[in-house]
Amino acid sequence: MTQFPARIHVLLARDSATGVVIRRGPSKVVATVHWNRNTDDFRIGQWMKGRIYERRSDLSPDGKHLIYFALNGKWHREIGGSWTAISRAPYLKAITIYEDDCWFGGGLWMSNEKYWLNLSNKEYWLNGRGTLRQAIEVHSDDQVSPIREFGHGCEGVYYPRLLRDGWQLKESKRTMMGNCIDLFLKQVAGSWNLHKFCQSGSEEHELYNVETGVSIYKPDWEWAEVDRHRLIWASEGKLFSAMLDGMGLTCETELHDFNSMQFRTIEAPY
Repeated sequence: MTQFPARIHVLLARDSATGVVIRRGPSKVVATVHWNRNTDDFRIGQWMKGRIYERRSDLSPDGKHLIYFALNGKWHREIGGSWTAISRAPYLKAITIYEDDCWFGGGLWMSNEKYWLNLSNKEYWLNGRGTLRQAIEVHSDDQVSPIREFGHGCEGVYYPRLLRDGWQLKESKRTMMGNCIDLFLKQVAGSWNLHKFCQSGSEEHELYNVETGVSIYKPDWEWAEVDRHRLIWASEGKLFSAMLDGMGLTCETELHDFNSMQFRTIEAPY
């Protein structure tokens, strides 16, 4: 039987050197992993049978809380088959939980304690009728919203997150097949820019040198970001880092291989 590599997406804390790796695979199993970006140590958080929509998820600036949208299709349960949750990172056990449909869900952190919700009927939920659990340590702020709106699906959360975190939306174009490709750009180091091509829940990447015109296409990078002085990316179920010099990537390092991980029940320590 063919073994497919794990799918990797990473949420980075803006004000602390931490991150949460969202590791998916097989398709109905997902895990969260704490990442200490100073030491590049990784520690398992929690597993879940279902799907986390990583592009509708976010990590608080201090790295202490996670907001995520999840689906398991068990519509007969009290929680329903899909929901938006707040947890204490890197765990998934909800301290706040909202039921919602698959067309919306998730949110963004506006500060360490306040978050914006991507809900279909905000007044209904914020009045408590769709709220199944509510913590007092964090709360939603219905007076704030992303600077730009991109609909209510994954792009409605992910694109504002990219813009907030220093990416620039350079262009949007349609292919001959009618699909829309959105190009985001971020400076990495010197004259190198990182290009992110987003399309229908997936993305590809390219390194481009604005002085020399050299382009290094990386279609196998399913996620990539700038982490302070280095470039980081995910490919084939692994996480990597590298520096950039005039020729391109240098000091390339494999930080962690997530492929061998297997589901196990882990209780959150709260």
